[in-house]
Amino acid sequence: MKILNLGCGNKTSSSPHVKNIDWSVYHKIRRNIILRKIVPKMFDSGRKAYYNSLPDNIIAHDLRKGIPCESNSVDVVYHSHIFEHISKKYALPFLKEVFRVLKKGGIQRIVIPDMEILCHELINHIELCDRQKHLSYAELEKHDNFIDNIIGQCLQEESTGTARQATFRRLIENLFFGNAKKRGHTHLWMYDRISLELLLRKTGFVNVKKFDFDNSEIRHWNQYGLDSNDDGTQYKKRSLFLEATKPKD
Repeated sequence: MKILNLGCGNKTSSSPHVKNIDWSVYHKIRRNIILRKIVPKMFDSGRKAYYNSLPDNIIAHDLRKGIPCESNSVDVVYHSHIFEHISKKYALPFLKEVFRVLKKGGIQRIVIPDMEILCHELINHIELCDRQKHLSYAELEKHDNFIDNIIGQCLQEESTGTARQATFRRLIENLFFGNAKKRGHTHLWMYDRISLELLLRKTGFVNVKKFDFDNSEIRHWNQYGLDSNDDGTQYKKRSLFLEATKPKD
């Protein structure tokens, strides 16, 4: 069994069957002998902890250059919360690259923010507000958060973590790392189960199915721990889990 964990961040599997691949700015720093001596000294405690927590079993690779595997060589391609960061015009080419590296009968498992859940939450809160005679200020603020959950990261210009820094550190981080879009933090499109199935079928995938975080057609999936926390709870809330198969013929 050969599994690719694309855009893994610090959520990796130690299984010998899993190849963890990522290309965040933190990996660029770790790969450069000069940067890794200087830049971490400028990190605040939170960023330093994240940097130090990065596992060593990650292959640093820019996925914009393709997936570093031969065609028809991989049993499973998994990626979580990276597809929404890909521009819509590059979504289909990315899925075609996944299709290329998968063996016949191989499975792609995609995890993304679920537009359907977010819209339901917004509509449910509208209905709740309609039933109340007088809306409190707190309730109005809560409602704005539901809208932010849908479009906030699509419109984000500055990284959230950087925006919270002191003025000088904020200036340095923006100069060095760039804005939210350059860092890959911005959502460039959102999907639900229907729109994503359309893309998968356009690519050539079949057998598109929705799963819970702890269910899969991939053998022994839960043992890899990629969709769950250490205590067995769901790792990414409000997520859509879809799997699709490369035809055997």
